[in-house]
Amino acid sequence: MAADATVAHSNARAGRDRSAGQILIRGAHIVTMDADVGDIPSGDVHIVGKTIAAVGREVTAPGAHVIDGRSMILMSGLIDTHTHLWSSQMRGQFGSTSNTTYFEVRNRLAELYTPEDCYQGTRLGAAESIFAGITTVVDFFHNNRGSEYVAACVRALQDTGIRSRFLFGPSTRSLPSQPVDLAALERLHSSWPALAGESPLGLGFGWRGPLGITSLKAGDRTAPELRVAREEFDAARRLSLPIAVHVSGHAAKGVFDSMVDNDFLGPDVQLVHFSNASSEDIKLAAQSGCSLALTPLTELRVGYGVTALRDYLDGGMRVGLGVDSNALAGAANMFAVMKLFQLIENGRLRQELAMSARRLLELATIEGARSIGLDREIGSVEVGKRADIIMVSTRALNMGLFVGDPAHLLVEAAQPANVDTVIIDGRILKRNGEMTAMDPADVLQGAADSTAAMLDRV
Repeated sequence: MAADATVAHSNARAGRDRSAGQILIRGAHIVTMDADVGDIPSGDVHIVGKTIAAVGREVTAPGAHVIDGRSMILMSGLIDTHTHLWSSQMRGQFGSTSNTTYFEVRNRLAELYTPEDCYQGTRLGAAESIFAGITTVVDFFHNNRGSEYVAACVRALQDTGIRSRFLFGPSTRSLPSQPVDLAALERLHSSWPALAGESPLGLGFGWRGPLGITSLKAGDRTAPELRVAREEFDAARRLSLPIAVHVSGHAAKGVFDSMVDNDFLGPDVQLVHFSNASSEDIKLAAQSGCSLALTPLTELRVGYGVTALRDYLDGGMRVGLGVDSNALAGAANMFAVMKLFQLIENGRLRQELAMSARRLLELATIEGARSIGLDREIGSVEVGKRADIIMVSTRALNMGLFVGDPAHLLVEAAQPANVDTVIIDGRILKRNGEMTAMDPADVLQGAADSTAAMLDRV
């Protein structure tokens, strides 16, 4: 879809879907993530348009649409600080042989993608994320084969209503001697306000880094020339775009050393994975202001090692959690990410209290928002912030009735199916466990048709 058509599509949809009314949620156990307020065991939240207008007990809001929050845990939506939604149809395609590893299969199938496949993968991944209570994603697009591919991904994000930072990135065809299409990035940046319209969509840059995105084999020369890496980095910084870069696997140490040597660090840079970093490297990254996205499900899956969460936290880094790829992780499940980190840290440090459930919940909400620079807008249930809210039902066999700190129930027991309600930017996108703004059957059929067509092209 051309850019002007995408703008028209977006603006028309925004006008159709945006509710001008008010919502009042009554009687929920509110986990505000506001340090000055704490939890409110039986509280109300008033939403006006896109914004949280009131939080407390016995809130009055004449004329508002009332939602019963009893038996619900109400909290800020979960924040996935690193993912690749475009590849969602690849789920189940990664095997147990040398020619079916993640990078082998991803690069092979990426060659077969059309813009429509990018749309279907992104839509599937975003829809699954919303269903699971994830209201914000940082979506690193690294199958960028032209403006039609970019437009398709942006359109899919808009169609689902998810809050997203779309990271314009490279592809497996990006040549070492040539930068990614920086002219296209400039055009996208200048047209972004019109393109995004009313949708909660931001733009960033998915940088391949000084050594390139992790290659198939150690020693593969897919890395950009240093002058090319510099040109890409400087272009993103000139546009004041947030920058994300993979610092992962066997190449992690070399990537980070090159970033240090060439002054590629800063508060606008998000390091993804930062595998097996030394205490000195963590200190350097923290001092530079870099943030960090950790994705334990996929870091373990591809053999990057056991991610030592506490090392990064104790080193002073701004840490957010991520799924990384719905296909590789197996599911868009931030509850599983939190629980896995609790188990890893308690086991690694041989201390049952090494990583508290409350701390993990912070990392999935307010700290995740802080790590991507959006903590003034999202990440906690506070007056004036965007109305990105989820309610998790305790009326389920795996939940029961909680006593004490609900963080334990959320981290140690909850599943995506327990998410009863999802509100993003004031829009109700899931209610009573059912998606309200899109038809799951249509999403699944579109992804199935895309997958079948791709496999036919293999």
